[in-house]
Amino acid sequence: MSKQLNILVVGSGGREHTILRSCLKSPLVKRVIAAPGNGGMENDAQCFPVNADDCHGLLKLAKEQLIDFVIIGPEVPLALGLADILEDNGILAYGPRLAGARFESSKSFTKDFLKKYRIPTAAYETFTDANKAIDYLREQSMPIVIKASGLAAGKGVIIAQNLHEAEAAVRNMMENRCFGESGSEVVIEEFMEGEEASIMLMVCRDRFVMLPASQDHKRVGDGDTGLNTGGMGAYAPAAVVTPQIKEEVISKIINPTLAGIIAEGIDYRGTLYVGIMITQSGTKVVEFNVRFGDPETQVLLPLLETDPVSVMHEIARGELNPKEVIVRDAYATVIVVAAKGYPESFKRGEIIRLPKVTDATVDIIHAGTKKNSNGDLLSNGGRVLGVTAYGKTLREAVDKAYSLAKQIDYPSAYYRTDIAFRELNRQQKKAP
Repeated sequence: MSKQLNILVVGSGGREHTILRSCLKSPLVKRVIAAPGNGGMENDAQCFPVNADDCHGLLKLAKEQLIDFVIIGPEVPLALGLADILEDNGILAYGPRLAGARFESSKSFTKDFLKKYRIPTAAYETFTDANKAIDYLREQSMPIVIKASGLAAGKGVIIAQNLHEAEAAVRNMMENRCFGESGSEVVIEEFMEGEEASIMLMVCRDRFVMLPASQDHKRVGDGDTGLNTGGMGAYAPAAVVTPQIKEEVISKIINPTLAGIIAEGIDYRGTLYVGIMITQSGTKVVEFNVRFGDPETQVLLPLLETDPVSVMHEIARGELNPKEVIVRDAYATVIVVAAKGYPESFKRGEIIRLPKVTDATVDIIHAGTKKNSNGDLLSNGGRVLGVTAYGKTLREAVDKAYSLAKQIDYPSAYYRTDIAFRELNRQQKKAP
């Protein structure tokens, strides 16, 4: 491709900063901008104060800035049809159109799709009436999983240990509207025992690139304790997805899913995030998301030897050749530096001083940051920074990331000290 691209990255989190950094390294890119961006993204590129859910504002910005290609980071603009709006106006976009975005914006749609195409997943029922949902719960065994069907920023899933917790979750979602309209419909699922992993696919209709399996750490505390968060860290590749399990995932989940998507008349071009549970009775789908995971993006894109921007652009054009995509033989990890008190109450506006990074195998990615009028970097969210590293071994990557995290000067800094502990424990047991 001879013409270099002007690119707009939509979003303001660690995922989007990682994508922006990929754009800066890409020979395909002439200029990259972001909207709305964050404090770290402002250091790397021009940011515009247009919110990610302002689809028409983003279209106007793209036209004014002569943008050739838009990479849509978060799920909300996808669920609002941003890809449709852009492409209907002649601007190429990476991310599924509205029809494909339903796989994340409606859990009931996804569960019905999985059932229709006989893709393994937890048994479930869907409800729009709280009393009927509670009647159903009284006949089920515990623990049980209650999910708000709509988008809930990664927080709309409750694992209830007993009937009292389950009933409270249903009433909070359906009657108290703790997740707004997203909880007006709930999906109640059987609880699956096993180990979770994330499979990120870069999909172009019936073709796909499968990125290395990763594991996110959702709980706020060491040893997977405490409240669920948007993710406190991740690593890849995750050896729990063995070659045998990978083949099972491809044959029983990915292939029938893509065949089903085509059968439904959906032109899917973008990321399909498949959350899986590895159980004693086989590997099953936990959920679909329609964008890169955050923080998983921060470990997966650095593991791509092939330019990620070229892959996304080929997918958007419908021209992906999966055989041309090369993944590094390495390990990567990210430690999320959060504000103390996250995911509940926490301080914003604290000054952060970052160490100088000179090693190309480590990086500091911004998520919840902003700048004040003096140019100081301030905390501006619950998940504030992502400290990333890659190396020849997982131990090397983890040690590098923690070494850098300790050098960050931020009064409320909190991070887990055991990212990748399952994998490291497995490796230690195998060691002679």
